[in-house]
Amino acid sequence: MHKFHSYCISASGEERGEGNFDARFPYWSFTKTAIAICALKLCERGILQPDSPVDGAAYTLRQLLNHTAGLPDYGTLKAYHDAVAAGEQPWDRQTLLSAALAQGMLFAPGEGWSYSNVGYMLVREQIEAASGLDLAQLVAEIISTPLGLNSISLVTTREQFAQLHCEAAGKYHPGWVYHGCLAGNVRDAARLLHGLFTGKLLNAAWLAEMRVTYPLGGALEGRPWTACGYALGLMKGAMGKAGRSAGHSGGGPSCVNAVYYFPDLSEPVSGACFTDGHDEGEAETELVRLVQNVR
Repeated sequence: MHKFHSYCISASGEERGEGNFDARFPYWSFTKTAIAICALKLCERGILQPDSPVDGAAYTLRQLLNHTAGLPDYGTLKAYHDAVAAGEQPWDRQTLLSAALAQGMLFAPGEGWSYSNVGYMLVREQIEAASGLDLAQLVAEIISTPLGLNSISLVTTREQFAQLHCEAAGKYHPGWVYHGCLAGNVRDAARLLHGLFTGKLLNAAWLAEMRVTYPLGGALEGRPWTACGYALGLMKGAMGKAGRSAGHSGGGPSCVNAVYYFPDLSEPVSGACFTDGHDEGEAETELVRLVQNVR
């Protein structure tokens, strides 16, 4: 029996939740949404250009953000999963990058779609180099401080990960998430997305850019999605009767999450759900149930 920890915020400011609102969880791939917000904020400030080649490569920042750059992913490497399962120290950047890129480009930039954690590692490096700040500082300045999110931090060591509400705590090294792994409570995850879609993080033009979606298809078996796509750091589509959705799911050893904005309900709702296990669909399904009961 899964234990769900959920929190929702409606457009009118009603907040409700279930489970533990204060325990801190790994945000896993919801970190990509935060990275994308930081990248687009730097674009808003004129520091980065979304459609310029990244470090002389054929792909652009926008293509990295929406997974159309053609880069392979390290998640397909058996050696990677074996090393994680064995509790090894993370590989250094060059070892990881060489192993991933040895698989070859999957397609020419802009000519397809394939999810790539490598791409988000490169985005992180790009925004850190352009700003002169590391990811933790960028998240604090652009997201956490403006929204008053006090639980969110970047976890980088086993010792930090050991403090999280997760069965893998104390065993897993977050350095295996090469784009970085944020952690925080479920309430702050919902508030982060609420802040984004109520215009507190990006201006209207850049929020609109973030929402431009590459369509990927229809229903996913075992998950509530009835239409799927990917925008800039946002999984975007629709979840049945809850209507359109935008946010991100994430998962890693022993726990999963779903953090989404639902604009088609009687009033828009942002929500987050964290639970144990390995099935992101279970967190998504529980979140859909909860947001449909928000009045």
